[in-house]
Amino acid sequence: QVQLVESGGGLVQAGGSLRLSCAASGSISRINTFTWDRQAPGKKRDLVARITSGGSTFHVDSVKGRFTISRDDASNLVYLHMNNLKPEDTAVYYCHAIQGFRDYWGQGTQVTVSS
Repeated sequence: QVQLVESGGGLVQAGGSLRLSCAASGSISRINTFTWDRQAPGKKRDLVARITSGGSTFHVDSVKGRFTISRDDASNLVYLHMNNLKPEDTAVYYCHAIQGFRDYWGQGTQVTVSS
């Protein structure tokens, strides 16, 4: 089992920044990929960014140039650095870990961007 705990969400004005953190614990060996996903009210959960065990990253177009995913394997942490936030970034943000054929989700952290 893998446990994921997100933190760092909050209320911020448009143009502001936040850093989300995801602390992984449990049987975390062989986790090959972490993603950050988000779900806005009334919408489905969507991928925001992905990072592999080798450090390769992917960011969806809507956040490219503003958000950056990173990982600190020594501390079992995954980050999402978010700059120039926009009201449309308002959502619950989830950390997601993929381990072979299994995947795990955190409980989510709310990000609210006011205009």
